[in-house]
Amino acid sequence: MLRIREAIVVEGRYDKNTLSQLVDTLILETAGFGIFKNDEQMALLRRVAVQRGLIVLTDPDGAGFVIRNRLKSAIPADRLKHAYVPDVYGKERRKAQGGKEGKLGVEGMTPEILLQALRRAGATVLEDGDAPAQNLCLTKADLMALGLVGGADSAVRRGALLRALELPEHMSANALLQVLNTCCTREELDRALSCIK
Repeated sequence: MLRIREAIVVEGRYDKNTLSQLVDTLILETAGFGIFKNDEQMALLRRVAVQRGLIVLTDPDGAGFVIRNRLKSAIPADRLKHAYVPDVYGKERRKAQGGKEGKLGVEGMTPEILLQALRRAGATVLEDGDAPAQNLCLTKADLMALGLVGGADSAVRRGALLRALELPEHMSANALLQVLNTCCTREELDRALSCIK
């Protein structure tokens, strides 16, 4: 598994699932064109880009380039890297028919192509012993102890924490855990938790 410092942004959950088998880093989704109307998600992407850098990896079709250009216009260029996959024609196994342009998306690419695209984009590969900055190492048990999962009012508390940290309101507990462990300092978390008590 390739460990990289930068977070990666992809179009959807199947792209995220494919990449999560290959790389150890924060992987965020745009929900396709949802990024155009989700200001909270865009704010999260900007924040992640500033803290650790962001690699954009979208499908090689027209829609992928529209999403890529949206991100390019909203995030500082010095915090953004672009990974490109080649035009490979076909359809993904899970789909009944191929896309409009007949090209495979990120989810349909081989592991070798995806890793090569990330390396070509300039992904910062972490060696053993290196750790991404601000790694909190929280677990689901920690979230439970903080009253953010598994309790009667945990959804309300989690929602308040998401607002305090300026994160998207519909973020799941698992996604919150990943973001806290990769993009949040102990001080930021403590300050946000004190606001929700």
